[in-house]
Amino acid sequence: MSRCKLKPVTCGNVMPDNRRVTVRDIAAETGVSIATVSRVLNDHANVAPRTRDLVLQAVERSRMRVTGADRQRTVHVRCPYVLTDYFGLIVSSIAETLKRHGLRLLLDAGESAQHADTLAGLPDEPGISAAILILPPEDGDQLVALSRTDLPFVVVDPRTPPPPDVAAVSAAHFAGARALTGHLVGLGHRDIGVIAGPEDWLASDARLAGHRAALSQAGVLPMAHHLWHVEPTTEAGRRTAAELLDHPERPTAIVCFNDKLAVGTLQAARERGLRIPADLSIAGFDDIDISRATDPPLTTVRQPLQEMGRIAVTQLMRMLDGHQPEALHIELATTLVIRQSTGPALVTRP
Repeated sequence: MSRCKLKPVTCGNVMPDNRRVTVRDIAAETGVSIATVSRVLNDHANVAPRTRDLVLQAVERSRMRVTGADRQRTVHVRCPYVLTDYFGLIVSSIAETLKRHGLRLLLDAGESAQHADTLAGLPDEPGISAAILILPPEDGDQLVALSRTDLPFVVVDPRTPPPPDVAAVSAAHFAGARALTGHLVGLGHRDIGVIAGPEDWLASDARLAGHRAALSQAGVLPMAHHLWHVEPTTEAGRRTAAELLDHPERPTAIVCFNDKLAVGTLQAARERGLRIPADLSIAGFDDIDISRATDPPLTTVRQPLQEMGRIAVTQLMRMLDGHQPEALHIELATTLVIRQSTGPALVTRP
């Protein structure tokens, strides 16, 4: 039996599993017999003009779908940060998942990418049919403008609240921080210092809200001089913890925006001869590799970083297939990981 020699389709709704479009497929789409499709493709004369047009139109649509599928094979992944063990885990998961779906990855990474006007030109970038944006520094208006183009995209770990119609995947920051502070409160801590992330970050706001919720549930008012907003680096953690630990009303515990800040806090505590956790409890957030390499190992909150990458690709695949994502804003559960850097408070206040 003859075949309509179209290119294999590797993604989209048309033909999965790298099959070629056959006369059987065209017959199923048009409702005519396989023999009739074969006669049209072989240019036999004994076919009604209307039927011939119907089959040829179906063939052309198949060609267009296959061509569209080819364009969907490259996804622009933008991560304008150094690919450390945090961002590296997300990007690696995205790369592996895209590969399983037969899609290529074009990676734009590094801090220099923060200063490039990338989003405006993405829809016109040759060969790019979709994008994944990791912690994009652009404001919501720029994301809205991108959403009004034909380019499907998903935001991972949004820096600011994502617009209602923009697909986004993040972790449950509020719940994770509330569980962490609740753990410290349960150990008798009331004077808890907070080294939060940048004030304009969604995750920083959500984690601070979770911390305050846990304190409120215990009937504790947060102390203004125990709160600092800083960049999430080890050195910033060391400097900020020094300020907290040198204050006359030194906290009995410090919760940090991420594990790197917690490592800096450990350094500041060691420099002052404090024992961890006997004199000071320290907790981080993320559960990256360094949290298990410190002495003592860090109590922290595990973010499902690799799962965030996989879910982002799954959402994107639905959009590439012409469907709406099952949910536009997805929050993945976090897990409290208790290790040896937290312990009972020596002194508590009512």
